[in-house]
Amino acid sequence: MWSVDRMTGLERGERAEDTEERRGAEFQTRAGGGKEDTNWFPKENMFSFQTATTTMQAAFRGFVQRKRREREQDSAEVIQRNFRKHLRMVGSRRMKAQTFAERRSKSFSRSWSDPTPVKNDSQHDSGDLQASCGTLDEGGQDDNLDWEEEREMERLACEGDDFVPPKIMLISSKVPKAEYVPTIIRRDDPSIIPILYDHEHATFDDILEEIEKKLTAYRRGSKFWRMLIFCQGGPGHLYLLKNKVATFAKVEKEEDMSQFWRRLSRFMSKVNPEPNLIHIMGCYVLGNPNGEKLFQKLKNLMRPYSVEFGSPLELSAQGKELIELYFDFRLYRLWKTRQHSKLLDYEEFL
Repeated sequence: MWSVDRMTGLERGERAEDTEERRGAEFQTRAGGGKEDTNWFPKENMFSFQTATTTMQAAFRGFVQRKRREREQDSAEVIQRNFRKHLRMVGSRRMKAQTFAERRSKSFSRSWSDPTPVKNDSQHDSGDLQASCGTLDEGGQDDNLDWEEEREMERLACEGDDFVPPKIMLISSKVPKAEYVPTIIRRDDPSIIPILYDHEHATFDDILEEIEKKLTAYRRGSKFWRMLIFCQGGPGHLYLLKNKVATFAKVEKEEDMSQFWRRLSRFMSKVNPEPNLIHIMGCYVLGNPNGEKLFQKLKNLMRPYSVEFGSPLELSAQGKELIELYFDFRLYRLWKTRQHSKLLDYEEFL
C-alpha cells in the first residue's frame, strides 16, 4: 500500500510540474517573449496564396501592357500609311513635272537642231494648203505648224456656203443593241457621222484613225464642231474601252488615256467662234462631284482648243434637245423601249 501511494504521489507531482511549465510558456508567449507563429492558417497555405496573388497581378499587368502596345501599333500604322500616301502623291507630282520638263526640252532641242530648212510663209499658196490639209496629224508635221497656220488651212479647206460642220457620233458596242443606233439617226442631216467601235478589242489608236478617215471622206481638212460619245458609265466615270475606265484619277495617271484626249482635240475645229461641244449619252457622268472634276481635267488636257462637256439626263429638257439633234426622236423612243427586250426583234419595227 505504501508503494502504491508513493507512486501516485510522484505522478501527481510530475503532472503539477508539467502544468506549471505550460502555464509559464503561455505567459511568456502572451508577454511577447515567445517565438511561436500566431497566424490562423498554416505556413504551406501562405505560400500558395501569395503565389496566386502574384500570378493574377502579373497577368493583369501583361493584359494592360499588351492592349497599350496594340494601340500604339495601330496608331503607328495609321501614321505610316498616311505618310506613304503623301510620298506617293509628292512623287507623282515630281515625276509629272519632270516628264513635262523633259518633253519641253526635247521639243525645244528638236526645233533648234532640226536640219530641215524652214520655208517662208510667202511660199505657201492656197493649193499647197489644201494639199497638206489632210496630213496634219502625220509624223511631226503638226508640231511645226502653229495655231494660226492650222486655222487658216481649215478655213481654206472648208470654205463654201454649202459646207456644214460635221458632227461625230462615237458608239460603243457595249451599249445594248448598239448595232441599231446608226439606223435611228436623223436622215435629214448628212453631217452626222456615226462610228461604231468594238468595245472589247478596239484601241484608242483605232478610234482616232477611224475619226480621221471619216472626216477625210466627209471633206478633206474638215474638223468636227460637235461630238456625241454614246457609251456606258456612271457618276464620275466613262467606260470607253475594256479595262479603260476614264475617271479623274486615271486620266491623270494613265498616259495612254491622257494622250487619247489630247490627240482627239486635234480633230476639233479651230474656226468655230463658239466652244466645241462634246456630249455624253448612255450614262450620267455628273451624278457626283467627280464628274465635274473629270470634265475639267479633260478640258485642261485639250487646251488650247476650246471645248465644253455636257452630260444631260435623257428625261430633262436638255436631254430631249440633244436626242432631237442627233436622232429621229420617234425611232429613238422605239429603240429605247426595245433596248433590253429579248422577246421582240427591233428589225420588225423599222
